[in-house]
Amino acid sequence: MVAKKNLCVLILAGGKGTRMKSATPKPLHTICGGPILSHILKTAQQLKPAAIGVLTGHQSELLKQTVKDNLANWGIKTPVEFLLQKELTGSGTAVKDSVPFIKKYDRVLILAGDAPLVRAETLKDLVKTHNKKNAACTVFTVNLDNPYGYGRIVKENDGSFAKIVEQSEADAKTAAIKEVNSGMYVFDCAPLIKMLALLKPQGVKKEYYLTDTLGFLKQKGFNVEVFNAADFTEAMGINSKKQLAQAAAIMRERINNSLMDEGITFINPQVTYIDPEVKIGTDSTIYPNCYIQGNTVIGSNCTIGPDCWIENSKIEDGVNIKSGSYITDSIIRSNCQVGPYSRLRPAAELKEGARVGNYVEIKKAVIGKGSKVSHLTYIGDTQMGANVNIGAGTITCNYDGKNKFKTVIGDNSFIGSNTNFVAPVKVGRGAKIGAGSTITEDVPAEVLAIARARQVNLNRKKENKK
Repeated sequence: MVAKKNLCVLILAGGKGTRMKSATPKPLHTICGGPILSHILKTAQQLKPAAIGVLTGHQSELLKQTVKDNLANWGIKTPVEFLLQKELTGSGTAVKDSVPFIKKYDRVLILAGDAPLVRAETLKDLVKTHNKKNAACTVFTVNLDNPYGYGRIVKENDGSFAKIVEQSEADAKTAAIKEVNSGMYVFDCAPLIKMLALLKPQGVKKEYYLTDTLGFLKQKGFNVEVFNAADFTEAMGINSKKQLAQAAAIMRERINNSLMDEGITFINPQVTYIDPEVKIGTDSTIYPNCYIQGNTVIGSNCTIGPDCWIENSKIEDGVNIKSGSYITDSIIRSNCQVGPYSRLRPAAELKEGARVGNYVEIKKAVIGKGSKVSHLTYIGDTQMGANVNIGAGTITCNYDGKNKFKTVIGDNSFIGSNTNFVAPVKVGRGAKIGAGSTITEDVPAEVLAIARARQVNLNRKKENKK
């Protein structure tokens, strides 16, 4: 027999989520750069469990495949198993259908698949409390000013757990209780499995309530504990688009507060949108209406101007990104300047001190150290050397309709305005290109290349006077 390991995590993600009014399964709706379920998986992993079980139900195959396809992207290394809730008849049925998974472990932490705001630190304290109190079950609770709709935590005179009473069954005295069930628990697996066998359908909908197992445990003489979290938002479930927006606002506020504690300046954090994986160095300043997403890393002493979009990019120290710039999957080395209104597409790299200005688009190109691409230019599939000056209106014509070709521009070259490079083409070190040229052949080093038709002035015909 395989030896059991201490803790597993079970995420209940099988509900229909009808109030979301969407064809997308509720756990896959996006919040702060990732699906709800991705945030819960990342939090669960921080507890270092032996395994994580994801219970699916509604649109099971879609949810399962989406999670499988993205585990690496989300940084999930803990083994993940998928379980199926055959009938959507309550939380009790959900956990009963998970018994083949949880029976392999000593303890199970049960999380709601629609509650991404719970913190790993809080869950660690929950598990510690459970172990310290030698409990068979510890229920995660919060206090709400308006507890309507939640199961109330009823206690004995000595303050110990008595029972959970659902909203539909609460009398006036019970309904006034502000401490509520979050839907998250730690159970010892062996007694839980025994109590699940005792569940019977309840209420008009004939559902099986997991909460009934707590009463059974108490009746059998097991210890049931209550863990009350200070921050009620950690228990917030998402059941509608409105609640999705509310949860996203809370998550963004946490992210921004944490970054400000680390020495980052926000001009207006309420309208600055940062994903949780983003890293920003000290003494950097972020202006309003910026969206900084994915695995972006921003160094120290950077300035990110208003209305910028930055995604999956690396920005080193001392960079100034001016307003309206759009940057994805790019690398910007130290002391560069970008914008305003520049676009850096995937595989763009700016070497130290490079400058990219107004209405410039860079794609799959290296802009050399100290080089300048100041305005109204497209540079694609290009290797550019150091200290190059690119005049306005320059275009690297890299695509012939079937294939893409590369342009190479040597160090210290000067490219006149409105130059077209018809790739593949190479420009040697220190060369100069006359304005308005269309370059179709390689240009040697230290020469002046002019490739345009000679100007001809013709007399216009005199217009007949009426």
